[in-house]
Amino acid sequence: MSELLKNIDARTRLAGTNKLEILLFTLGADPRTGRRETFGINVFKVREVMRTPPITAAPEMPAAVQGMVSLRGALVPVVDLGRYVGIGDDSPRDIMIVTEYNGHTQGFLVEAVDTILRLDWSQMRVPPEMLSAKLGGLVTAVTELADARLVMMLDVEKVLSETSNYDDEFLFRDITPVPGADEHVVYFADDSSVARRQIVQTLDAMGLRHVGAVNGRQAWDELRKVAAHADATGRKVSDFVSLVLTDVEMPEMDGYMLTRQIKADRRFADIPVIMHSSLSGMSNQQLGRSVGVDEYVPKFEPQRLAQTLVRRLGAHGSEQGG
Repeated sequence: MSELLKNIDARTRLAGTNKLEILLFTLGADPRTGRRETFGINVFKVREVMRTPPITAAPEMPAAVQGMVSLRGALVPVVDLGRYVGIGDDSPRDIMIVTEYNGHTQGFLVEAVDTILRLDWSQMRVPPEMLSAKLGGLVTAVTELADARLVMMLDVEKVLSETSNYDDEFLFRDITPVPGADEHVVYFADDSSVARRQIVQTLDAMGLRHVGAVNGRQAWDELRKVAAHADATGRKVSDFVSLVLTDVEMPEMDGYMLTRQIKADRRFADIPVIMHSSLSGMSNQQLGRSVGVDEYVPKFEPQRLAQTLVRRLGAHGSEQGG
């Protein structure tokens, strides 16, 4: 199974091309339909795929968390994705996808892994409202394969958030309003409902106005409208947009491509772009910088995000004043 995850260097060259690779897997038969649905996860979030080692049960864990396993001396929580999603049957899930993102390592139990599929983010679509409602907002994107199978990308950030002990009050307790906050507008793009909620909570605590989008395509469409309005009124884009905050993984247009589009348009020359991603490793930060990202902030660290915004918005204000 480790053969699936070779050639990482080739994958790093996908940055800025609006392409991604996803690992396809199944969770078991849906008791409501009898079908085996196909799910996907970005390969960048996958550390390895293995047979499930012995799991040690732990007290007071969420229902979907089966316990802990020891991987090379580290204790890793294990989530039964079938049980979490509520569509798996009772058949054993003896394959574990070891994931690493948001500074956490966790194992996901699945029924089987299929293959790694390379495709363009433009082929990934925002899920229909009916599907989002059915799975509680757990699916961030969908695509149809050549064999007519529908692949659903899971919001693994939501999984981590709901199976971990995040203390929201602690995360936001030191974030305070920014002097002159009403002079700034932050545009942000993220396909994860959990991430968008945290971003909004951070920006609201800072007193900053904001405009959100569910993917890079939607954000770029909005930014182009702002630029057109600025042109029509003889003003600068920076009068309407102070900063852009973008996720990496998003359907239709990813954060790398969004950043590249912004940096290629002279009208946005004064607008800093901050990449806000769960893919917080050094290689991913380097990929962001290669397309022009001004700074990189890991997700689910709202205090760090607030500090970065204060610094960047201060510099932006100084440039405007000068």
